Amino acid sequence: PQVVLSLCSQRRSYSSGQEADIVVIGSGPGGYVAAIKAAQLGMKTVCIEKNATLGGTCLNVGCIPSKALLNNSHYYHMAHSGDLASRGIESSGVTLNLDKMMQQKVNAV
Repeated sequence: PQVVLSLCSQRRSYSSGQEADIVVIGSGPGGYVAAIKAAQLGMKTVCIEKNATLGGTCLNVGCIPSKALLNNSHYYHMAHSGDLASRGIESSGVTLNLDKMMQQKVNAV
């Protein structure tokens, strides 16, 4: 099975001269699953994504990045509020480095 992914960060005409059995619009959770399944079923599949990165909103700006920030914020809260100390984990001088937290969010994607 063959999946061809076309990345378009700007409007343009694109033609590979290839024929396809199915064209999937969008590479979010629904699009990439549909493209993979179609290819597994033997169809020549093209997946078109308007953004420069694959994965859709959930992967790139929604679910995954926000969960990474929430998780790290929870760790900070546990350390800063004394919750860790109540569990026998003592720390002092807890600070938040927002630049590092934001970089970790980027790395999570």
